[in-house]
Amino acid sequence: MNFVDTATIYIKSGNGGNGHVSFRREKFVPKGGPDGGDGGRGGDVVFVVDANQNTLLDFRFKRKFVAENGVNGSWSTMTGRDGKDMRIKVPKGTIVRDVETQEILADLTDEFQEVTVLRGGRGGLGNAEFATATNQAPREAQPGREGKELNVELELKLLADVGLVGFPNAGKSTLISVISAAKPKIADYPFTTLIPNLGMVRMDMEKSFVVADIPGLIEGASQGKGLGAQFLRHVERTRVLVFLIDATSEHPLEDYEILCNELRQFNTDLDSKQRIVCISKIDATIEEMRPELRTINFPGFGYPLLISSATTENIEKLKWMMWAAVSKQHHEE
Repeated sequence: MNFVDTATIYIKSGNGGNGHVSFRREKFVPKGGPDGGDGGRGGDVVFVVDANQNTLLDFRFKRKFVAENGVNGSWSTMTGRDGKDMRIKVPKGTIVRDVETQEILADLTDEFQEVTVLRGGRGGLGNAEFATATNQAPREAQPGREGKELNVELELKLLADVGLVGFPNAGKSTLISVISAAKPKIADYPFTTLIPNLGMVRMDMEKSFVVADIPGLIEGASQGKGLGAQFLRHVERTRVLVFLIDATSEHPLEDYEILCNELRQFNTDLDSKQRIVCISKIDATIEEMRPELRTINFPGFGYPLLISSATTENIEKLKWMMWAAVSKQHHEE
């Protein structure tokens, strides 16, 4: 599946229909009164969350979305039909932003959520509406109001409870494949993960949470280096961050500080998120190294949990730590 998390599209609401000018023509009524009907309202532009979508890929192929115009009014005070709304389906987690002003017009984070971004033009009044005691045969009617148009940017931020953060090859993809049903691509070279992966972790029938495997960060990611910059936005939505530090690294504490700095430079709010720190790939080290790794004090967390996705060492413990952290965040919100 191709993963696309940004797109720019043109949207326009429908024009209102014009009011109508006409007069009654009835048998034995030589001078009938005005009976021009009102125009219909133009269609709105509405963004709708679609649970079956998880990418903005469709918007790379279709970039213009226009609601239907209202129908003009007619004789016998018949009001024109309202234009059909343009309903644009997007994945949950999509932000709609005005390209010119960068104002956020919609933040679609709930299932089945709908947000009207542009209202259709109002229909014009027919001449029947302008009849008065002194003007019994008005020949004027209103034109319908024009709809509004905008260029908007769509940005998808994955909605996950837990975000896995670490350098390339820190073991994020392997971990998510072990704790969930997700099957990401895994290989022994940097940037194996080219798209974020989501996995559902089930503790039991009533306890579950979503984990996002964020593509590997490198130093300078927040300034655009590597692949991290385009995926850091997905970390913003998570409630808990799990840092994976490679057990074979010569400087695990320095690695952690680089990761923290990149997150901080991208968004200072990420500094306050609850975190769990793990030393991953512990199976690749000798037994004598474990006491030293266990006693590293990571700022903002403390002593790490040593894990191995290959042997599942401490994986169950990590899952319960994740669940406890996610539950705490739910209660605090």
